[in-house]
Amino acid sequence: MFDPYFLQQLAIGVSLGMIYALMAIGFTLIFGVLNVVNFAHGEVYTIGAFAGLMAITAFAPPLLVVLFIALAAGAFAGFGLERLAFRPFRRFSDEASLKSRAMREATLMSSLAMSIIAREAMELIFGSQFQSVDLAYLINKPIEIGPITIVNGDLIILGITLLMLAGLQWLLKKSPIGMSIRAVSNNALGAKYCGINTDRTIIFTFIIGSGMGALAGILVGLYYGAIFPAMGFTPGIKAFVAMVMGGLSSIPGAVVSAMILGLAESISTSFMPSVWSDMVAYAFLLATLIFFPQGLFGARRERV
Repeated sequence: MFDPYFLQQLAIGVSLGMIYALMAIGFTLIFGVLNVVNFAHGEVYTIGAFAGLMAITAFAPPLLVVLFIALAAGAFAGFGLERLAFRPFRRFSDEASLKSRAMREATLMSSLAMSIIAREAMELIFGSQFQSVDLAYLINKPIEIGPITIVNGDLIILGITLLMLAGLQWLLKKSPIGMSIRAVSNNALGAKYCGINTDRTIIFTFIIGSGMGALAGILVGLYYGAIFPAMGFTPGIKAFVAMVMGGLSSIPGAVVSAMILGLAESISTSFMPSVWSDMVAYAFLLATLIFFPQGLFGARRERV
């Protein structure tokens, strides 16, 4: 029979893994299309949380409306981020210029700059202190399942994440915009010559990935009952680690790796102080870079 504490940590780890998965998908989508890392993704996560907080403070809408507001705020932030930090450095005159080292370095620095600007702006507007979330009680109702006790927020996070993942898979496999994203991911110049609007496709990629990141932000804010301007930094790093572990451009790989990280981080508190649990992600990153340079799914990597 399993120890109830161990089962409790497994339940917490699943919720953590799902949150990391939502964020890792945004990293993976953008990397798959542009071959660059968006280091402002953590701030999009925070923007979603604050958008939900402002909606709750203003008119206390139902939970579903709050989630849609956060999703819309993230999508808008992703659109603006692409226009300001990525488009000025993007050239489609040839494939080499799109994937060039200079382009990657420029967009890396510009996304990092936008990350700092957004975080400092949120600190100026909202302050650097924790902001409480009034609707947090809605997803913190205890539920007993055998020997373990979880909150309904764990089930809500699980359900929403699975729904978003299923919707994303349908979008990428069945819809015209999803097929365009996959085409640009594999060969941007070839997709352009086939008549695909590469600029519009990249914008939709940012909108989709950023919307999912913002949704993760408000879910975490509601789950823990607090929001602050720097809350996106640590989850952003862990989502980045999940992307690297998954093989950089594999969405299934990123999701599985995010679940591994969440479960390992949660279970590790049984053997070490909880303040050290963040080190688990860095250990996985180091092990991946040393033993699996192409990622755990790199050998059979499927681009988005």
